[in-house]
Amino acid sequence: MADAKHQGSLGAVYQAKRPEEVAALYDGWAETYDAEMSAAGYRHPTICLALLARHLPRGAAPLLDAGAGTGLIGEWLAILGYGHVEGLDISAGMLAKAAEKKVYAALHHLAIGERLPFADRHYAGIVSAGVFTSGHVGVEGLDELIRICRTGGVLVLTVKNTLWQSGFSAAVSALKAGGVVTVEEETQPYVSMPNEAGTVPSRGLVLRRA
Repeated sequence: MADAKHQGSLGAVYQAKRPEEVAALYDGWAETYDAEMSAAGYRHPTICLALLARHLPRGAAPLLDAGAGTGLIGEWLAILGYGHVEGLDISAGMLAKAAEKKVYAALHHLAIGERLPFADRHYAGIVSAGVFTSGHVGVEGLDELIRICRTGGVLVLTVKNTLWQSGFSAAVSALKAGGVVTVEEETQPYVSMPNEAGTVPSRGLVLRRA
């Protein structure tokens, strides 16, 4: 099942082929993103927040919002008592909107899937909502996020079913078998945007760094 039914900005970003194309599309979408995703009934941030709160103690720091966009999760993390949160995104336009919310300790204009300029085992927790999906980041982005997550820390991800079935599940199984991570929780598949026709289901995933 593909994402070809989506129209407008959402359809464009799902069809993007190159990171620079994704960045440019999100730059142009930044002003209306929050309103449009709210209208679509966007669930990924809420599910990620619930999973993080269940598996990482309040106040754990630092955290990384990997694929922060306009800062939807950052706002709620602050409310829940996670005081030091940094954001990372490929789109400078989206990061500018995130900066306006004044909830991030730092913002990093970087692409997931490339080498990140952070020390090994630096972050207590990493949240990545809506990133492992069509036209965005595939399984190639996972190892680097694991590298920068500290021992005992958690990674909370959403993964679109098409990616899960085309190599992501196998990669997670290999990491688990190799003692790199434990799988703390995997949700049932759910539709991330119930008001947007044609949305392919995703799942939430919690990995703990060994």
